[in-house]
Amino acid sequence: MQHWFFLAGAILLEVAGTISMKFADGFSKLIPSILLAVFYLASLALLTLALKKIELGVAYAIWAGVGTALIAGIGILYFKEPATTLKMIILALIIAGVVGLNLSGAKH
Repeated sequence: MQHWFFLAGAILLEVAGTISMKFADGFSKLIPSILLAVFYLASLALLTLALKKIELGVAYAIWAGVGTALIAGIGILYFKEPATTLKMIILALIIAGVVGLNLSGAKH
């Protein structure tokens, strides 16, 4: 069960790194630029620990897919990015793909 917490932490740190990337403004702001690196390195460390028990394809799909969906939601809600119909459909497909991979026979 602990490996799933590692994966959840990896996702949250990856999202924090991506938000820091937005605030770093092309590496022109020091603190967000440093946070970007710290969050991504910590995310990859936790993802590596999660991979001790979770299949590579499943873990990476969850990490990337959930992170993408969360960032898209944050972009819409916080950064006021447009929530187009196509964007919502694509996000639903990403989530469906992650769920499908997770249900495809991976051992929990």
